[in-house]
Amino acid sequence: MSDATATVTDEPGQSAAPKPKAYTPSKKELGVATPKRTNAQRRHDTAQAPANRREAYKQMRERQKLERAEASAGMRAGDERYLLARDRGPERALVRNIVDAKRTAGTWFFAGAIIVFVGSTGAMPPVVQIGANLLWAILAIAVLVDSVLIARKVKKLVSERFPDTTQRIGSLYLYGIMRGLTFRRMRVPKPQVELGDKV
Repeated sequence: MSDATATVTDEPGQSAAPKPKAYTPSKKELGVATPKRTNAQRRHDTAQAPANRREAYKQMRERQKLERAEASAGMRAGDERYLLARDRGPERALVRNIVDAKRTAGTWFFAGAIIVFVGSTGAMPPVVQIGANLLWAILAIAVLVDSVLIARKVKKLVSERFPDTTQRIGSLYLYGIMRGLTFRRMRVPKPQVELGDKV
């Protein structure tokens, strides 16, 4: 009788030590292999892999399109990661804010230039030609005065806030003046301040 009892207790699958309550056997004990990270990643990559060269080219084009859209949006928003070299740096961000916070005569320069071009043609009456030439002179003087004011403010604020800057001040002048000649809605990066804001 004792031999039979010993045989029953020694059968495989039963442990001599009692298991604690709420014991959960591991996958190893259950005979289930845990997939390695490399295997799982390989299956994921295989699922995403293109079926042929044409599909691969299509995926590449889609990826490039998304990257260009992201870069364009970042550039318009003023994200330093996507800005061109001419727009990078805190000094140039300050110059942009200086220009964008004020109304500039330069924004009307090109529209006025078109009017002057049409009005100064030989087919127009002399009085219209004189008016066009007068408008041209007014525009030129306004842009010149506006450019001087922009340059003075750029020099003042850049010197105050970035006394150790390595940027050439003349380059910052030109950067601000050229931005002032561009229509506000067409400026890239887009304005980060409203008209009349204190910079």
